[in-house]
Amino acid sequence: MAEIALQDVEKFFGENHVIRKLNLTIAHKEFVVLLGPSGCGKTTTLRAIAGLEDISRGDIRIDGKVVQALPPADRDIAFVFQLFALYPHLTAYDNIAFPLRATRASRSEVDTKVHEVARALQIEHLLGSRPSALSGGDMQRIAIGRALVRRPKAMLMDEPIGALDAKLREDMRTELKRLHIENDSTTVYVTHDQVEAMALADRIAVMNDGVLQQVGTPTDVYAHPANLFVAQFIGSPVMNIFPTRLRSDGDSTALLVGEGEASFSFPADLQRRIAEARPGASELSVGIRPEGVLTAQTAQPGYIPVEAHIIEPLGAYDIVDLKVGSEMIRARTHSGFVARAGDTIWARLDPAQTHFFDTASGASLNIRFGD
Repeated sequence: MAEIALQDVEKFFGENHVIRKLNLTIAHKEFVVLLGPSGCGKTTTLRAIAGLEDISRGDIRIDGKVVQALPPADRDIAFVFQLFALYPHLTAYDNIAFPLRATRASRSEVDTKVHEVARALQIEHLLGSRPSALSGGDMQRIAIGRALVRRPKAMLMDEPIGALDAKLREDMRTELKRLHIENDSTTVYVTHDQVEAMALADRIAVMNDGVLQQVGTPTDVYAHPANLFVAQFIGSPVMNIFPTRLRSDGDSTALLVGEGEASFSFPADLQRRIAEARPGASELSVGIRPEGVLTAQTAQPGYIPVEAHIIEPLGAYDIVDLKVGSEMIRARTHSGFVARAGDTIWARLDPAQTHFFDTASGASLNIRFGD
């Protein structure tokens, strides 16, 4: 397989700066997901690696060799598109065999490799069928088989399961991860679905507006977001973000929520740590995921009374909107914890799960308690 390195890669479409100074190395056998909203440059990056898109500046290296001047056929890379792009007049067998026949492989070699791939994808019983007779999931398996059959250096996948229904997407996620492990492949995968990224990736590269925001393991980007964009893009429901001010409160620091006087108690040295980490006197934002908002049915030390608003029952747990001062903060509770909207419960923020951001730049101040 292959190591893929992007060095200071830039891409312009006219005046539109689509990729901005992108530096990323994808290790041999690694599964890296390019994650971001529509228009962030992730698909353009994938197409540039494949040679389907020229870059404006920078280098793309595969196993140390500069390849941006090479045509796609000479890069030994397979590409799986979101839309299956199967030949409708050919059977599944012939669709998978097509790349091998294009290189004039022998009939016996073609037959052996097609059946090996079909066996791995569990589609041997479909080899005689044409695409019109197959489901979306089966067609995507055939498209993946066509990419895998010639054992390329790397697999590039552009939202390959985005057109499938929810249950089929879940099944295909498992299948794709299994195939990656079994084939020891280097895989670069594009999606805007953060659940997909978290489930599949060894590392996630989060992009926005052509800029690489953060690269890390799923745990890293979830637990230690580099900025406000990553914090709110990763996670479902999204992280609570609200402006705050700090006030010394004896042996603790009061963290004031929004414009009101509602406050949560934090360790006394929070003010000092904020002052050391934050440039100038810029505004401060707090981020906390719903599971970091701790709740109780009765008054507890450190908890404040809050009013429950919208309750979303999600089976194993509920998501409850809590009115705290002028802000609405979402909390994750066990199922049925809040009986009805309008009830008063008690809540506090877990300092170990609270993040602090410079509001102007969006950058994390990297202040954590309990790490």
